Amino acid sequence: MTDIRDYRSSLVDPASRRFETFSYLPPMSDAAIRKQVEYIVSRGWNPAIEHTEPENAFDHYWYMWKLPMFGETDVDAILSEAEACHKAHPGNHVRLIGYDNYAQSQGAAMVVFRAPDHG
Repeated sequence: MTDIRDYRSSLVDPASRRFETFSYLPPMSDAAIRKQVEYIVSRGWNPAIEHTEPENAFDHYWYMWKLPMFGETDVDAILSEAEACHKAHPGNHVRLIGYDNYAQSQGAAMVVFRAPDHG
C-alpha cells in the first residue's frame, strides 16, 4: 500500500490553501490548461469563468465573469475570457468551470490563475 499524504491547509497560511483537485498537483502549464478546456468542450459542457478575492475563496460565492459561455466550442475564445478576467481582476483567483447539463452540476472546476502572493 502506498503512503497517503496529508496536505495540511490553514486559513492563516495562504500558501497552504488548496482549490479543487488540480491544486494538489504541480501548477498546470498553459498547454495543460488548454487540454482541460479541450476536454470540457469535447464533453459538451458549458464553460464559465469565476473569480474572487483570496480571502473570500472559502466562505463566499465566487463572482461570475460575464454569463456562462453556453455552447461555446472555441478553445481560444474560452482561454481569452479567462485571461481577460485575470487582467481585469489581477488580485483575484480565477477559475474555469465546465457545467454538465445532463448531470446538472459542475463537471470540472479548476483555478487557472492564482492571486499573487497567495501560494
